[in-house]
Amino acid sequence: MKRPCSSSGYYFCLMNMFLLLLPVRSQLTTDFYKSSCPNLSKIVRREVQKALMNEIRMAASLLRLHFHDCFVNGCDGSILLDGGDDGEKSAAPNLNSARGYEVVDTIKSSVESACSGVVSCADILAIAARDSVFLSGGPFWKVPLGRRDGTVSNGTLATEVLPAPFDPLNTIISKFTNMGLNLTDVVSLSGAHTIGRARCTLFSNRLFNFSGTGAPDSTLETGMLSDLQSLCPQNGDGNVTTVLDRNSSDLFDIHYFKNLLSGKGLLSSDQILFSSDEANSTTKPLVQSYSNDSGQFFGDFANSMIKMGNINIKTGTDGEIRKNCRVINSQ
Repeated sequence: MKRPCSSSGYYFCLMNMFLLLLPVRSQLTTDFYKSSCPNLSKIVRREVQKALMNEIRMAASLLRLHFHDCFVNGCDGSILLDGGDDGEKSAAPNLNSARGYEVVDTIKSSVESACSGVVSCADILAIAARDSVFLSGGPFWKVPLGRRDGTVSNGTLATEVLPAPFDPLNTIISKFTNMGLNLTDVVSLSGAHTIGRARCTLFSNRLFNFSGTGAPDSTLETGMLSDLQSLCPQNGDGNVTTVLDRNSSDLFDIHYFKNLLSGKGLLSSDQILFSSDEANSTTKPLVQSYSNDSGQFFGDFANSMIKMGNINIKTGTDGEIRKNCRVINSQ
Protein backbone atom coordinates (compact mmCIF):
# COMPACT_ATOMS: atom_id res chain seq x y z
CA MET A 1 0.00 0.00 0.00
CA LYS A 2 1.35 3.39 -0.99
CA ARG A 3 1.91 5.82 1.87
CA PRO A 4 0.24 9.25 1.41
CA CYS A 5 3.54 10.89 2.35
CA SER A 6 6.92 9.56 1.27
CA SER A 7 9.64 9.38 3.92
CA SER A 8 11.76 11.97 2.14
CA GLY A 9 9.02 14.60 2.12
CA TYR A 10 7.04 13.47 5.13
CA TYR A 11 7.31 16.70 7.15
CA PHE A 12 6.39 18.91 4.19
CA CYS A 13 3.46 16.66 3.27
CA LEU A 14 2.23 16.53 6.87
CA MET A 15 2.23 20.33 7.09
CA ASN A 16 0.24 20.59 3.86
CA MET A 17 -2.35 18.15 5.19
CA PHE A 18 -2.56 20.18 8.41
CA LEU A 19 -3.09 23.42 6.53
CA LEU A 20 -5.90 21.88 4.53
CA LEU A 21 -7.74 21.19 7.79
CA LEU A 22 -7.62 24.83 8.87
CA PRO A 23 -10.81 26.87 8.33
CA VAL A 24 -10.62 28.82 5.09
CA ARG A 25 -11.27 32.54 5.50
CA SER A 26 -14.02 33.79 3.24
CA GLN A 27 -12.85 36.01 0.41
CA LEU A 28 -14.56 38.97 -1.21
CA THR A 29 -16.25 38.43 -4.56
CA THR A 30 -17.67 40.90 -7.06
CA ASP A 31 -20.97 38.96 -7.27
CA PHE A 32 -21.43 38.48 -3.52
CA TYR A 33 -24.96 39.99 -3.55
CA LYS A 34 -26.02 38.52 -6.90
CA SER A 35 -28.87 36.55 -5.31
CA SER A 36 -29.43 38.30 -1.97
CA CYS A 37 -29.53 41.89 -3.28
CA PRO A 38 -29.36 41.86 -7.11
CA ASN A 39 -30.12 45.58 -7.55
CA LEU A 40 -27.55 46.79 -5.03
CA SER A 41 -25.26 48.52 -7.55
CA LYS A 42 -28.16 50.36 -9.18
CA ILE A 43 -29.49 51.54 -5.82
CA VAL A 44 -26.12 52.88 -4.64
CA ARG A 45 -25.38 54.51 -8.01
CA ARG A 46 -28.75 56.27 -7.99
CA GLU A 47 -28.26 57.71 -4.52
CA VAL A 48 -24.67 58.79 -5.21
CA GLN A 49 -25.84 60.54 -8.38
CA LYS A 50 -28.47 62.41 -6.40
CA ALA A 51 -25.90 63.43 -3.80
CA LEU A 52 -23.47 64.72 -6.45
CA MET A 53 -26.20 66.67 -8.21
CA ASN A 54 -26.94 68.36 -4.90
CA GLU A 55 -23.24 68.98 -4.09
CA ILE A 56 -20.46 67.94 -6.44
CA ARG A 57 -17.94 68.02 -3.59
CA MET A 58 -19.67 65.00 -2.08
CA ALA A 59 -17.76 62.73 -4.48
CA ALA A 60 -14.51 63.53 -2.69
CA SER A 61 -16.16 63.23 0.71
CA LEU A 62 -17.50 59.72 0.07
CA LEU A 63 -14.17 58.61 -1.37
CA ARG A 64 -12.37 59.96 1.69
CA LEU A 65 -14.74 58.17 4.07
CA HIS A 66 -13.80 54.83 2.53
CA PHE A 67 -10.08 55.63 2.75
CA HIS A 68 -10.30 56.79 6.38
CA ASP A 69 -12.39 53.75 7.26
CA CYS A 70 -9.99 51.19 5.80
CA PHE A 71 -6.88 52.54 7.53
CA VAL A 72 -8.45 52.16 10.99
CA ASN A 73 -9.41 48.62 12.06
CA GLY A 74 -9.73 47.69 8.38
CA CYS A 75 -12.61 48.30 5.96
CA ASP A 76 -15.41 47.65 8.45
CA GLY A 77 -17.54 50.80 8.46
CA SER A 78 -16.21 51.79 11.90
CA ILE A 79 -15.84 55.44 10.85
CA LEU A 80 -19.63 55.63 10.55
CA LEU A 81 -20.31 54.79 14.22
CA ASP A 82 -21.64 57.60 16.41
CA GLY A 83 -20.83 58.28 20.04
CA GLY A 84 -17.89 58.23 22.37
CA ASP A 85 -15.07 60.69 22.91
CA ASP A 86 -12.67 58.18 21.40
CA GLY A 87 -14.72 57.39 18.31
CA GLU A 88 -13.21 57.84 14.86
CA LYS A 89 -15.60 60.68 14.03
CA SER A 90 -14.11 62.66 16.93
CA ALA A 91 -10.47 61.97 16.00
CA ALA A 92 -8.35 64.85 14.73
CA PRO A 93 -8.13 63.56 11.13
CA ASN A 94 -11.95 63.43 10.90
CA LEU A 95 -13.37 66.05 13.26
CA ASN A 96 -14.92 68.95 11.31
CA SER A 97 -13.41 67.35 8.21
CA ALA A 98 -14.90 63.97 7.35
CA ARG A 99 -18.36 64.37 5.86
CA GLY A 100 -21.00 62.51 3.86
CA TYR A 101 -22.49 60.54 6.75
CA GLU A 102 -26.02 61.64 5.87
CA VAL A 103 -25.55 60.45 2.28
CA VAL A 104 -24.46 57.04 3.56
CA ASP A 105 -27.57 56.99 5.79
CA THR A 106 -29.73 57.63 2.74
CA ILE A 107 -28.03 54.92 0.71
CA LYS A 108 -28.36 52.45 3.57
CA SER A 109 -32.07 53.25 3.95
CA SER A 110 -32.68 52.63 0.25
CA VAL A 111 -30.70 49.39 0.35
CA GLU A 112 -32.55 48.20 3.45
CA SER A 113 -35.88 48.83 1.73
CA ALA A 114 -34.82 46.54 -1.10
CA CYS A 115 -32.97 43.85 0.88
CA SER A 116 -33.17 44.17 4.64
CA GLY A 117 -30.30 43.00 6.82
CA VAL A 118 -28.17 41.82 3.91
CA VAL A 119 -25.67 44.51 2.86
CA SER A 120 -22.99 45.83 5.19
CA CYS A 121 -22.24 49.52 5.67
CA ALA A 122 -18.61 48.73 4.83
CA ASP A 123 -19.62 47.42 1.40
CA ILE A 124 -21.85 50.43 0.83
CA LEU A 125 -18.86 52.69 1.48
CA ALA A 126 -16.73 50.74 -1.00
CA ILE A 127 -19.34 50.95 -3.77
CA ALA A 128 -20.11 54.62 -3.09
CA ALA A 129 -16.40 55.46 -3.30
CA ARG A 130 -16.11 53.71 -6.68
CA ASP A 131 -19.23 55.44 -8.01
CA SER A 132 -17.99 58.81 -6.77
CA VAL A 133 -14.80 58.38 -8.78
CA PHE A 134 -16.56 57.07 -11.88
CA LEU A 135 -19.24 59.77 -11.90
CA SER A 136 -16.49 62.38 -11.61
CA GLY A 137 -14.82 61.15 -14.80
CA GLY A 138 -12.47 58.61 -13.27
CA PRO A 139 -12.02 54.87 -13.77
CA PHE A 140 -14.58 52.15 -13.16
CA TRP A 141 -13.71 48.90 -11.41
CA LYS A 142 -15.64 45.94 -10.12
CA VAL A 143 -15.77 46.22 -6.34
CA PRO A 144 -15.07 43.00 -4.42
CA LEU A 145 -17.83 42.61 -1.81
CA GLY A 146 -18.69 40.56 1.24
CA ARG A 147 -17.28 42.71 4.07
CA ARG A 148 -19.01 42.73 7.41
CA ASP A 149 -19.26 45.67 9.80
CA GLY A 150 -17.11 46.15 12.87
CA THR A 151 -18.43 46.98 16.32
CA VAL A 152 -15.57 49.15 17.60
CA SER A 153 -14.60 52.70 16.60
CA ASN A 154 -11.12 53.74 17.72
CA GLY A 155 -10.31 57.44 17.54
CA THR A 156 -6.88 57.11 19.13
CA LEU A 157 -5.86 54.59 16.49
CA ALA A 158 -7.21 56.87 13.74
CA THR A 159 -4.92 59.68 14.88
CA GLU A 160 -1.94 57.32 14.92
CA VAL A 161 -2.33 55.51 11.60
CA LEU A 162 -3.95 57.93 9.17
CA PRO A 163 -1.50 59.90 6.99
CA ALA A 164 -1.52 63.59 7.91
CA PRO A 165 -0.97 66.65 5.67
CA PHE A 166 2.05 67.59 7.80
CA ASP A 167 3.76 64.19 7.75
CA PRO A 168 7.16 63.88 6.04
CA LEU A 169 7.26 61.54 3.06
CA ASN A 170 9.03 58.70 4.87
CA THR A 171 6.28 58.72 7.53
CA ILE A 172 3.55 58.63 4.89
CA ILE A 173 5.25 55.74 3.12
CA SER A 174 5.61 53.88 6.43
CA LYS A 175 1.93 54.34 7.25
CA PHE A 176 0.98 52.89 3.88
CA THR A 177 3.49 50.05 4.22
CA ASN A 178 2.00 49.16 7.60
CA MET A 179 -1.29 48.58 5.78
CA GLY A 180 0.30 46.31 3.19
CA LEU A 181 0.39 49.07 0.57
CA ASN A 182 3.39 50.08 -1.54
CA LEU A 183 4.84 53.16 -3.28
CA THR A 184 2.50 52.83 -6.24
CA ASP A 185 -0.42 52.84 -3.82
CA VAL A 186 0.95 55.93 -2.05
CA VAL A 187 1.11 57.97 -5.26
CA SER A 188 -1.99 56.66 -6.99
CA LEU A 189 -4.23 57.01 -3.94
CA SER A 190 -2.85 60.50 -3.30
CA GLY A 191 -4.24 61.24 -6.75
CA ALA A 192 -7.69 61.17 -5.14
CA HIS A 193 -6.91 64.81 -4.33
CA THR A 194 -7.76 65.61 -7.92
CA ILE A 195 -11.24 66.27 -6.49
CA GLY A 196 -12.35 67.89 -3.25
CA ARG A 197 -11.39 70.75 -0.98
CA ALA A 198 -9.21 71.37 2.10
CA ARG A 199 -9.38 73.80 5.01
CA CYS A 200 -6.83 76.57 5.55
CA THR A 201 -5.74 74.93 8.79
CA LEU A 202 -4.37 71.98 6.78
CA PHE A 203 -1.96 74.02 4.64
CA SER A 204 -1.52 77.42 6.31
CA ASN A 205 1.75 76.13 7.81
CA ARG A 206 3.23 76.54 4.31
CA LEU A 207 2.22 80.17 3.80
CA PHE A 208 4.18 82.34 6.25
CA ASN A 209 6.56 80.49 8.56
CA PHE A 210 7.22 77.09 7.07
CA SER A 211 9.05 74.75 9.46
CA GLY A 212 10.19 77.74 11.55
CA THR A 213 12.09 79.39 8.68
CA GLY A 214 10.19 82.66 8.92
CA ALA A 215 9.39 82.32 5.21
CA PRO A 216 6.82 80.45 3.08
CA ASP A 217 7.44 76.98 1.72
CA SER A 218 9.87 77.52 -1.17
CA THR A 219 8.30 74.70 -3.19
CA LEU A 220 4.98 76.55 -3.44
CA GLU A 221 4.48 78.40 -6.75
CA THR A 222 4.52 82.17 -6.16
CA GLY A 223 1.19 83.02 -7.79
CA MET A 224 -0.60 80.31 -5.85
CA LEU A 225 1.20 81.39 -2.66
CA SER A 226 -0.10 84.93 -3.03
CA ASP A 227 -3.66 83.72 -3.59
CA LEU A 228 -3.54 81.43 -0.60
CA GLN A 229 -2.07 84.09 1.69
CA SER A 230 -5.03 86.32 0.82
CA LEU A 231 -7.50 83.50 1.37
CA CYS A 232 -5.89 82.28 4.59
CA PRO A 233 -4.26 85.25 6.39
CA GLN A 234 -2.36 84.71 9.60
CA ASN A 235 -4.79 84.28 12.51
CA GLY A 236 -7.63 83.99 9.99
CA ASP A 237 -10.50 81.49 9.91
CA GLY A 238 -8.88 78.08 9.60
CA ASN A 239 -12.12 76.52 8.38
CA VAL A 240 -12.18 78.43 5.09
CA THR A 241 -11.72 75.95 2.24
CA THR A 242 -10.21 75.92 -1.22
CA VAL A 243 -9.86 73.31 -3.95
CA LEU A 244 -7.19 70.63 -3.73
CA ASP A 245 -6.68 70.53 -7.50
CA ARG A 246 -6.24 74.08 -8.73
CA ASN A 247 -8.12 74.71 -12.02
CA SER A 248 -9.60 71.20 -12.17
CA SER A 249 -11.43 70.76 -8.89
CA ASP A 250 -14.38 68.55 -9.79
CA LEU A 251 -13.01 66.33 -12.54
CA PHE A 252 -11.15 63.14 -11.70
CA ASP A 253 -8.10 63.47 -13.97
CA ILE A 254 -4.30 63.75 -14.01
CA HIS A 255 -4.26 67.52 -13.46
CA TYR A 256 -3.36 66.94 -9.81
CA PHE A 257 -0.01 65.46 -10.90
CA LYS A 258 0.61 68.23 -13.43
CA ASN A 259 0.15 70.68 -10.57
CA LEU A 260 2.84 68.95 -8.53
CA LEU A 261 5.32 69.40 -11.37
CA SER A 262 4.75 73.16 -11.26
CA GLY A 263 4.73 73.59 -7.47
CA LYS A 264 0.95 73.87 -7.19
CA GLY A 265 0.22 71.04 -4.80
CA LEU A 266 -1.97 72.41 -2.02
CA LEU A 267 -1.00 70.25 0.94
CA SER A 268 2.56 69.66 2.01
CA SER A 269 1.84 65.93 1.79
CA ASP A 270 0.93 66.45 -1.88
CA GLN A 271 3.93 68.50 -2.96
CA ILE A 272 6.51 66.34 -1.18
CA LEU A 273 5.60 63.49 -3.54
CA PHE A 274 7.53 65.43 -6.17
CA SER A 275 9.67 68.12 -4.51
CA SER A 276 11.23 66.49 -1.44
CA ASP A 277 14.68 64.93 -1.46
CA GLU A 278 13.15 61.58 -0.48
CA ALA A 279 10.87 61.69 -3.53
CA ASN A 280 13.75 61.41 -6.00
CA SER A 281 14.18 57.69 -5.43
CA THR A 282 10.63 56.88 -4.35
CA THR A 283 7.52 58.76 -5.52
CA LYS A 284 8.77 61.38 -8.01
CA PRO A 285 9.11 59.03 -11.01
CA LEU A 286 5.50 57.91 -10.63
CA VAL A 287 4.25 61.49 -10.31
CA GLN A 288 6.01 62.28 -13.57
CA SER A 289 4.57 59.20 -15.27
CA TYR A 290 1.01 59.86 -14.13
CA SER A 291 1.20 63.51 -15.24
CA ASN A 292 1.54 62.29 -18.82
CA ASP A 293 -0.51 59.09 -18.81
CA SER A 294 -4.09 59.05 -17.56
CA GLY A 295 -4.42 55.38 -18.52
CA GLN A 296 -1.60 54.39 -16.21
CA PHE A 297 -2.97 56.50 -13.36
CA PHE A 298 -6.53 55.23 -13.78
CA GLY A 299 -5.37 51.61 -13.91
CA ASP A 300 -3.10 51.93 -10.89
CA PHE A 301 -5.71 53.87 -8.94
CA ALA A 302 -8.37 51.21 -9.51
CA ASN A 303 -5.95 48.45 -8.48
CA SER A 304 -4.91 50.39 -5.38
CA MET A 305 -8.52 50.97 -4.37
CA ILE A 306 -9.23 47.23 -4.62
CA LYS A 307 -6.09 46.52 -2.62
CA MET A 308 -6.97 49.11 0.03
CA GLY A 309 -10.50 47.71 0.19
CA ASN A 310 -9.07 44.39 1.37
CA ILE A 311 -7.28 45.75 4.44
CA ASN A 312 -8.16 43.69 7.53
CA ILE A 313 -11.64 42.85 6.28
CA LYS A 314 -14.22 41.03 8.37
CA THR A 315 -16.04 38.22 6.59
CA GLY A 316 -18.00 35.07 7.39
CA THR A 317 -19.13 35.23 11.01
CA ASP A 318 -16.88 38.13 12.03
CA GLY A 319 -18.59 41.43 12.79
CA GLU A 320 -22.20 42.01 11.82
CA ILE A 321 -24.48 43.51 9.18
CA ARG A 322 -25.54 46.77 10.81
CA LYS A 323 -29.17 47.81 10.41
CA ASN A 324 -28.17 51.42 11.06
CA CYS A 325 -24.66 52.45 10.01
CA ARG A 326 -24.36 54.78 13.01
CA VAL A 327 -24.87 52.20 15.76
CA ILE A 328 -24.07 48.54 16.39
CA ASN A 329 -27.06 46.22 16.34
CA SER A 330 -27.03 45.51 20.09
CA GLN A 331 -27.82 49.17 20.72
